Amino acid sequence: MIRDITLGQFYPAESVIHRVDPRLKIIITLVYIVTLFFVRDFITYAFVVICLCTVIIISKVPFRYILRGMKPIFIILIFTFTLNMLMTEGKVILSLGFLHITEEGLYNAVFMATRLILLIVGSFLLTFTTKPVKLTDGIESLLKPMSKFGIPSHELAMMMTIALRFIPTLLEETDKIMKAQQARGADFETGNIFKRALNLVPILVPLFIGAFRIAQDLALAMEARCYRGGEGRTKLHELKLRMRDMVTIILMIIFVAVVFSERYYFGAMLTGIF
Repeated sequence: MIRDITLGQFYPAESVIHRVDPRLKIIITLVYIVTLFFVRDFITYAFVVICLCTVIIISKVPFRYILRGMKPIFIILIFTFTLNMLMTEGKVILSLGFLHITEEGLYNAVFMATRLILLIVGSFLLTFTTKPVKLTDGIESLLKPMSKFGIPSHELAMMMTIALRFIPTLLEETDKIMKAQQARGADFETGNIFKRALNLVPILVPLFIGAFRIAQDLALAMEARCYRGGEGRTKLHELKLRMRDMVTIILMIIFVAVVFSERYYFGAMLTGIF
């Protein structure tokens, strides 16, 4: 399970998506997430799925790599599905004691689970196709206007990127600790979910010690390279919008226009007909 978490990892590949400006990819990801909340039927979701699969194919990130990253959130998906299925009133199709499954609840459960999957996969593509250094530059550039109000944009971008970058490192450290304790007789596989969670408590102490050690080593390495924050720093490669970025902006505008037109124009037209 630990090795299945791919959040924060970069997948090296030569694709157009990898070469798109990181600032643009961050903005597009945010717009994509917001747009998903305006979808209200499965026809539009089918359009979103087609667009998302097209982007994944162009990015050359294997589908199995993305699906592997979905495994850790399987419990969240089940919880969301069950909650929406049982807590929505409507026409009852199945009763289990005091629990009732309705047509509207089943529809909402599938609808919300689909939204959650699309949201997570779309967010994963940002880190899969963007190097941590470029992600830092993109976040810093987007936060730069806030520096006029005394907000340290470079430092915030650096902290966010380091936190994201060290997720795989901490997961690898957790995996090593679990294997070391299993070799000494620890059991993390048997029992119910509460017992398994309780068995993970002894992992926390060595994990926190390892995290503080990694943080100290990183701080010493940055000091040894005379890192003093973002003031006065220059970049070897300045971020510039290119033709592929302009094409990406146009395609994103078309995507948003199709989703909103379906919601506010075609949806209203169909409602008037039926």
